[in-house]
Amino acid sequence: MDAQTRPDDAGLGEFDYIIVGAGSAGCVLANRLSADPRNRVLVLEAGGRDNWIWFHIPVGYLFAIGNPRSDWMFRTEPQSGLNGRVLNYPRGKVIGGSSAINAMIYMRGQAADYDGWRQRGLAGWGWEDVLPHFLRMQDHMAPSNDLQRAGGEWRVEYPRVRWEVLDAFREAAEQVGIPKVDDFNRGDNEGSSYFQVNQKRGRRWSAARGFLKPALGRPNLRLETGVIVERVVIADGRAVGVQWRRDGRSFVSSTRGEVILSAGAIGSPQLLELSGVGQGARLAELGIPVIRDLPGVGENLQDHLQLRPTYKVSGVRTLNADYRNWLRKAGMALNYAVLRSGPLTMAPSQLGIFTRSSPEHATANIQFHVQPLSLDSFGQPLHAFPAITASVANLRPASSGSVHVRSASAADAPAIDPRYLSDPADVRVAVDSIRLTRRIVQAPAMARFQPEEYMPGAGLMSDEELARAAGDVGTTIFHPVGTAKMGADHDRMAVLDGQLRVRGVDGLRVIDASAMPAITSGNTNSPTMMIAEKGAAMILGA
Repeated sequence: MDAQTRPDDAGLGEFDYIIVGAGSAGCVLANRLSADPRNRVLVLEAGGRDNWIWFHIPVGYLFAIGNPRSDWMFRTEPQSGLNGRVLNYPRGKVIGGSSAINAMIYMRGQAADYDGWRQRGLAGWGWEDVLPHFLRMQDHMAPSNDLQRAGGEWRVEYPRVRWEVLDAFREAAEQVGIPKVDDFNRGDNEGSSYFQVNQKRGRRWSAARGFLKPALGRPNLRLETGVIVERVVIADGRAVGVQWRRDGRSFVSSTRGEVILSAGAIGSPQLLELSGVGQGARLAELGIPVIRDLPGVGENLQDHLQLRPTYKVSGVRTLNADYRNWLRKAGMALNYAVLRSGPLTMAPSQLGIFTRSSPEHATANIQFHVQPLSLDSFGQPLHAFPAITASVANLRPASSGSVHVRSASAADAPAIDPRYLSDPADVRVAVDSIRLTRRIVQAPAMARFQPEEYMPGAGLMSDEELARAAGDVGTTIFHPVGTAKMGADHDRMAVLDGQLRVRGVDGLRVIDASAMPAITSGNTNSPTMMIAEKGAAMILGA
């Protein structure tokens, strides 16, 4: 090493584990791996500390998404399936990662998701295998039972605000055959319920608050923020350190154990490629020396595309009106300050519905996030008229895309190409989803609010018109996964084995949403943290 890449003298030196990324997965790993005082653990985070009020007040997502202080503000490539549109692609730029700016929805997915992973040859990843890891971290406010637990670090509470219009929407869903259920997290999430949220007494409970901050007092855990990791240092087929940069200086931190990439479904494949691990021809074209030819790196990008039908309503309160009324705003602030309740505690979505877009699906294949508000896109102002949004997402998209580096520089954002609606099966689900939304809104329970379709527009009726409308209104629901997927030995596109180890590189794992072989049927934050919980147990031999 030359003078510019020699470890500094401020105590970095050599570590047992180097974790790249203090997001949802990285926070769990930092906590678990540093619990043994014999393990020296370094966490490298590109974002900053969560010392901004809007990271902690739940409704702060309105101000955090699309803000360069809190969001990496990635953008996709033009999406032909979305009529050529380019989408904003938010990712959390802070300790806690996207758990500091996301919807706070606690969701495990369906048992069939994980049993499907096991059927792909991933022993130990079935529902009965992963459920204990969900339970170990959980701190649910309800009494403990076989499917819920108190006492862990990941706080789960019931929402602290209700809206008449959402109660009516739930009644309407029941009128068209969608049953009410008490809990989405029992393995079969079909039905309607109010989302459980990662909050504690009306404050956002991010992975940093739950896992990282309580561990930072340990002398064997070191956190460095505001750093850009440039590459994993690989020598003789083994990861031996990490090269990173801050304030114009470059350093190398070394490990006698493992390097763990937890930079997320965008950052982890980017870093693998920068380190020479990926599709050989692609890397060679960019002048990156090829260390391990793994064609699956950056492929298999899956995400939940949401359609956001919006309906004007009358005779009922929505957040749109409250947001523009200074007196009501003052009341909301006082309610939050005194009681930690009311609209400031709101997750982006309160009411959830899981159902089937058509009868041929074996389990619920679409998810509604129903909101007492409307806006053109997150980061934009709420509309001036009272309205609701019945956002609906395809849970198991057939379309998949990619994330790849554009250059050999870590400073350049990667090319993100989800290829939404590129598979005709997804277009069919999108059209059916819009039709089902209309059936619910037209049910008797909603009639008193005189709902009027604002978007995509009641005049669009044919399959062709609705398919084009899906391309016009579809957007990410911020659930990218799968870009360094686990897989069996015979799967040439599998980047990781069932132990989350990078194939062909010793001492290197990827433990985050990238590892999912197939996207889970619901919000992906807690499944990502479960992967970290299980991954830590694998590393420690528990």
